[in-house]
Amino acid sequence: MLACLIGMTRGRAWINGYEVGRDDQAIRQSVGLLTETPGMYDRLSAERNLTLFARLYNVSQPAARVEKYLRMLGLWDRRMDEVGSFSKGMRQKLAIARALLHEPRLVFLDEPTSGLDPEAAKLVRDFIEELKTAGRTIFLCTHNLDEADRLCDRIAIFKTRLVTVDSPANLRQKLYGRSVVIHLAELQPGWVDLVRSLPFVREARSVENRLVIRLDNPEEQNPVIIQQLVQAGGRIQFVGELRHSLEDVYLKMIGN
Repeated sequence: MLACLIGMTRGRAWINGYEVGRDDQAIRQSVGLLTETPGMYDRLSAERNLTLFARLYNVSQPAARVEKYLRMLGLWDRRMDEVGSFSKGMRQKLAIARALLHEPRLVFLDEPTSGLDPEAAKLVRDFIEELKTAGRTIFLCTHNLDEADRLCDRIAIFKTRLVTVDSPANLRQKLYGRSVVIHLAELQPGWVDLVRSLPFVREARSVENRLVIRLDNPEEQNPVIIQQLVQAGGRIQFVGELRHSLEDVYLKMIGN
């Protein structure tokens, strides 16, 4: 709908300053789209497929642009092969190249690593990271929450309706706060109460020889806690942050 391939139901939306439903041709020219099942011409070579779409987008010097993206995505050596002989991963990379041929400001990617082997999925993720540094807006739809956590600056969670939009860090902070885990050689009675007595500690509990402490600002507050424990005779092995996964965040929000 936002790429102007199907009609709107209701409401209003703008893409790159153009209004959906009024400036559809301008929107289609300014966005790139990777659909979940990208259709390519199987009996044409990879090079001819991309050249065709480059011309449809009025790309100047289409041959140079096609070569650029085939090389970037590791397909240059297979450029003369029919796309029908490509693996799913190679087809996906070719479809990403097609979405970027006209250098769009906004790219819609629908499940870009779905069904790919680990090597191909990593190549696609690395390529998306490169796109982020090029000043483009990337709209990524995925059920892979680990991938969304690694790639996205902002996360929108949907469950029939839009539940929330925020950065991964802020989503964790809202639901869980921040917790550090201090691993000790041994945990003495009274050390949990010692930590709890500090005014900035939100919560503290022990798990075997570990202290799990909830804080607002671990970077500033960790040194004070460590100093107190060392003075009490604690032998600290290492300190880490308890990191909740985006899946934890999603399930808790949907449950709420």
